[in-house]
Amino acid sequence: MTRIVVVDNHGQFTHLEHRALRDMGVETEIIDNTTPPEDIDADGLVLSGGPDIDDIGNCADYLELGVPVLGICLGMQIIADELDGRVGEGEYGGYADVTVEILDDEDPLVGSLAPETRVWASHADEVKDVPDGFTRTATSDVCGVEAMADADRDLYGVQWHPEVAHTEEGEEVFENFRAVCE
Repeated sequence: MTRIVVVDNHGQFTHLEHRALRDMGVETEIIDNTTPPEDIDADGLVLSGGPDIDDIGNCADYLELGVPVLGICLGMQIIADELDGRVGEGEYGGYADVTVEILDDEDPLVGSLAPETRVWASHADEVKDVPDGFTRTATSDVCGVEAMADADRDLYGVQWHPEVAHTEEGEEVFENFRAVCE
């Protein structure tokens, strides 16, 4: 059975990410972001959202474990920041229902959502420039980088929250990530 661990970055929806995976039949657990990397046994990791990019524990080290990683909101920003992309304050601000345009219908994580999908997202902070090796895979009228991917390293990120009911095709994002992890 595929095992995907949810790394808790102290976000309000972390338990929903865990539940979405569990409801799909994935073996999963929530671990704190201070868990030593050598203690993690997983086929994939979800870096949860959270309030503070200065409180990411060992998340940078988790990117070196050689397993697929899905960053959600802050989780995506951590990936970008740690791999020399650029994160900054969003112009839009808080949570909103947003139409996201999928830019790459071949992307393993979000390609199946093309040509667009409705999502629930926070844009207080966002990825401004993707790191080397990444492509921007989704955009919206409020955020230039709604999703990014480096399929060669199996590192993916979405600005939105696929785990909440307001996101139309959120379960499909988790299904796609499970397929990457298998």
